[in-house]
Amino acid sequence: MRKIRVLVVDDSAVVRKVFTEELAREKDIEVVATAPDPYVARDKIVELKPDVVTLDIEMPRMDGLTFLRKLMRYMPLPVIIVSSLTPEGGSLALEAVETGAVEVISKPGEAYSVGDMSAQLGEKIRAAARVDVTRQRRVIAPTRSVVPRLSLSRTTNKLIAIGASTGGTEALKEVLTQFPPNSPGIMIVQHMPPKFTTSFAERLDSLCKIRVKEAEDGDAVVPGTALLAPGNYHMVLRRSGARYYVNIKSGPMVCYQRPAVDVLFNSVAAYGGANAIGVILTGMGKDGAQGMLKMKQAGASTIAQDEASCVVYGMAKEALDLGGVDRVLPLKEIPAAVFKMLETGP
Repeated sequence: MRKIRVLVVDDSAVVRKVFTEELAREKDIEVVATAPDPYVARDKIVELKPDVVTLDIEMPRMDGLTFLRKLMRYMPLPVIIVSSLTPEGGSLALEAVETGAVEVISKPGEAYSVGDMSAQLGEKIRAAARVDVTRQRRVIAPTRSVVPRLSLSRTTNKLIAIGASTGGTEALKEVLTQFPPNSPGIMIVQHMPPKFTTSFAERLDSLCKIRVKEAEDGDAVVPGTALLAPGNYHMVLRRSGARYYVNIKSGPMVCYQRPAVDVLFNSVAAYGGANAIGVILTGMGKDGAQGMLKMKQAGASTIAQDEASCVVYGMAKEALDLGGVDRVLPLKEIPAAVFKMLETGP
C-alpha cells in the first residue's frame, strides 16, 4: 500500500523533529521532507508533490495564512494547520479553515502533551489525505431554504445532539444558520483543539439566529442555545428533574478524540432518550457510531449526512453500517428534516 507522503512546514526545529519522529511510528505515513518557512516549502511541494502538508500558522518571512492562500490558488493540497494554544492562534486557525485548510492540530505544550498530539496526528493526516480539495469548497454552498418555525412550547423538552469532524466547521455553519431562535437546546461535538473551539463558537454566534457558546461545566441545555464542547474536554448530558445540563470533564481519548462524539451521544441516550434527535455529519473515523446506535435504541430519532455532501464520508458511514441511522440526507436537507421530526415525532 502506498504511504501517505507528508511535508512538515514549521520554523521550529523542535516541532519539525517531533512531527517527523512521531509520524515515523505510523506504517502508512512517511515524512518526505521538512521546511523551515514557506519559501523552502514552495520548492519542496513542486519537487516532491506531497499528499498532505502540515503548516505552522505563525512563521517569519511569510505567515502560514498568506502561504495557504497562495497554495489554494495555485496548487491546492490538503493542509493541516498547526496552531499554538492561544486565543490568537485559535482565531487564525479558524480563518485558515475558512480559507481552505482541512484540519487543525495544536502544538504540544503544557496543556497538550506530545502523546495527545501523536494520538490525533496520524488520524488527521489520514483524513486530510482523503479530501479532494478542489471539490471541498463546492460541496457546501450557501442555501436559501427556509426551516419551519416552531413555538417554544413544542420544543422545550426536546434536545438535539450533533457530532462532526473533518469538514464539520463549514457543515455546522450550514446547519446552524438555518435554525430559528426558538430551536430546542443543542449540544455539539466538533473535533478541534482548545482555543479553536472558543473562536469557532464566537464565529457561529455572530452568524446564527440562535445563541452559540463554548460550553462550561453546569451550563443548562435550553431552547435557543447551542453548546459547543470545548477542545480537549468531553461533554456529557445530565438531568436533574426536568432540567437538562452538561458536565465538562477530562478523561481518556475515545476513538482518538477528546472531545468525543460517542461520549456525548452515549449520555444523550441515557438521559434524553426519545426526547432527543441525533445528527452525525462529515468526518473521518468511527467516533459517534456506537453512541448513535445507543440513541436510536433508546428511542431517539437519528440522521446521517449523505456521502455526496460529506467532505469525508467516514463517521456517517460507520453509523449507518452499524444500524444506528434512521435517515440519510444531503447536508442542505438536514435542518428541515430535524424540525419535521420535532413536529411529527420519529
